[in-house]
Amino acid sequence: MARWTETNAPTDCREWTAIVLAGERPDGDSLARELGVSAKALIEIGGKTMLSRVVQALLDSSKIRHVLVLAQRIDLIAASEPSDVLSDSRVELAQSGNGIATSIEAVIGSNEAPWPVLVTTADNALLTPERVDEFLGQVSQVDVAVGLGERSIVERDFPETRRTWLRFSDGHFSGANLFALKNTRCLPAVKHWQAVEQDRKKGLKLIASFGPALLFRVLTRTIGLKDGLAEAGQKIGFDAKAVILDAEAPIDVDKKEDIELVERILARRPVKLVHSNRRDRVFVSDEASQVSEQPARAVQHS
Repeated sequence: MARWTETNAPTDCREWTAIVLAGERPDGDSLARELGVSAKALIEIGGKTMLSRVVQALLDSSKIRHVLVLAQRIDLIAASEPSDVLSDSRVELAQSGNGIATSIEAVIGSNEAPWPVLVTTADNALLTPERVDEFLGQVSQVDVAVGLGERSIVERDFPETRRTWLRFSDGHFSGANLFALKNTRCLPAVKHWQAVEQDRKKGLKLIASFGPALLFRVLTRTIGLKDGLAEAGQKIGFDAKAVILDAEAPIDVDKKEDIELVERILARRPVKLVHSNRRDRVFVSDEASQVSEQPARAVQHS
């Protein structure tokens, strides 16, 4: 597959490629099995699959020009998604590999996913175009950016949520499933992720992968998130930044309790005008009525 080089990579950061990770673990997803659905991305919340919610939020962002959905079973995804969101001309499906980092490395900077690239996940069901725009609006001066939520902000609004928190001197932080990869300088970060992917939800092991000095400073609370991430990036050759987002940002869907929380959040969102992926019409979206009438369910397959 042809690669983009620094000389011909797009430089207009108002036009991003978005990669949506919609794959499965080798042994499948426990929540999908519990709900009787063939793929986690196809779990419906409030009458829409999580995948369609994420893709539509990206399409409605002012900064996204193309969406690439990565999954092992793209035929199943294409046939089973009940909405027409995947038929939008800006959306493409592609085969993913067995690992997250391997799948990303195979496409970033290619004709399928030219720079700059935003990576998110299909279970990021609360994603909004406003959050996408806010995040990408803060990454112009770095090679890699990571979206995060801060514990005091998240638990102030959602004390019931349970997240994995990374503890630094300036707070506790959890990932928001938003990653900005700007250019080829980010490739060492992807390579590093391949080596530590199995520990992605084990905070201290993840930090330890950048060396004992950084681990010691985190353990002794003598380094903040901004400096810690910058130091980790410099260690393997790229400029990195943490972007702290709103209270909803780190809430994804891994458990039934997460579905219930997402439903409550969607139900209290205000009615707003949104554009559908069909360019010839506009309609009113009423999340409250949709969620109250249509609770989470599995997509039915023949």
